[in-house]
Amino acid sequence: MNTVSVQHQRVLSGMRPTGLLHLGHYHGVLKNWVNLQHEFECFFFVADWHALTTEYENPGIISESTNDMVIDWLAAGVSPGSSKIFVQSRVPEHAELHLLLSMITPLGWLERVPTFKDQQLKLKEKDLATYGFLGYPLLQSADILVYKAGQVPVGEDQVAHVELTREVARRFNHLYGREIGFEEKAEAAVSKMGKKNAKMYREYRKSYQEQGDAHALEVARALLESQQNISIGDKERLFGYLEGSGKIILPEPQALLTKSSKMPGLDGQKMSKSYRNTIALRDSADDIMKKMRTMPTDTARVRRTDPGDPQNCPVWQFHVVYSDEATCEWVQEGCKSADIGCVECKQPVIDAVIAELKPIQERAKEYIEDPNAVKAIIDEGCEAARDVAKDTMEEVRKAMGLG
Repeated sequence: MNTVSVQHQRVLSGMRPTGLLHLGHYHGVLKNWVNLQHEFECFFFVADWHALTTEYENPGIISESTNDMVIDWLAAGVSPGSSKIFVQSRVPEHAELHLLLSMITPLGWLERVPTFKDQQLKLKEKDLATYGFLGYPLLQSADILVYKAGQVPVGEDQVAHVELTREVARRFNHLYGREIGFEEKAEAAVSKMGKKNAKMYREYRKSYQEQGDAHALEVARALLESQQNISIGDKERLFGYLEGSGKIILPEPQALLTKSSKMPGLDGQKMSKSYRNTIALRDSADDIMKKMRTMPTDTARVRRTDPGDPQNCPVWQFHVVYSDEATCEWVQEGCKSADIGCVECKQPVIDAVIAELKPIQERAKEYIEDPNAVKAIIDEGCEAARDVAKDTMEEVRKAMGLG
């Protein structure tokens, strides 16, 4: 159920600092962030604690990568004026909420998260038999819930983590949302809505609770969201009262599915540092040219005169991302007829990649030359994020009797 009010329509997303960012990050994540920051209140964070779950033996790369990663975000168009950019470990409320949520989260919930066993298989060379690795989905839940984020942009493989967060929030609200005098406070809040709206709210609530009318529930939520004369606390109370639960202290987030990145690696696989098939956002034009000119092509084209099939060539996947319709037709016809060679085929995408990265690299250079500006952006983002997190933790402590 969507129990997130308009005031809590925030977006929360983070990225682990484990090295230089590449085109896969740009097309798969950063472009989406740039668009979201103009639609939502966005919180983007450097997930340095998460990086420790797999890189605890090599922490140097985390500290080295944090600043570089923020510079790449800024260069890609993530704006400190439109979003909050901060470092996870500088907002200790993440860790406190993680600890408190660990008290109520069944162990089986963590063990059944699909990525738990999947990552153990993929990272066999690392010792992942740690509580930190088992518990990192719950730390993700704390990351989301401490900001009461309503939208969490994720790929298909991360939907299970958002669902875990929803279950944890639901359990927390069930255990701690029943404040003393809850019903009296809820009825008092209904009265503040005005006679007409109060009557409608009560009718919708009755239809949902007595008849299970899902439409009535949705209309009642929309009615609540439109109210301007009741406090955020009263709205949270009325969301819970509507559904027959207690006060919604930690709203359940929604997974905001992002399109799968079409950005392939140089070998046709997913672009990943572990596959050594990346083009970094800061690679020079010469490096990009060298990497792309040595890309593998259709194995059927042994000689220049041999016809090929673009579908069997990693270079074609770059054309899908970067080339216009006319260029794609030129590639299809020229490759199949052997009218063009592989070197000719690669040149348009080489030029396109270099052209795309040029303004990003120019902006990155400005930030590299002004480290104080980057530090100020991070400091300001951390302060703003912590202000929100502190408010949430005040409610959580009070609900759990930690006063």
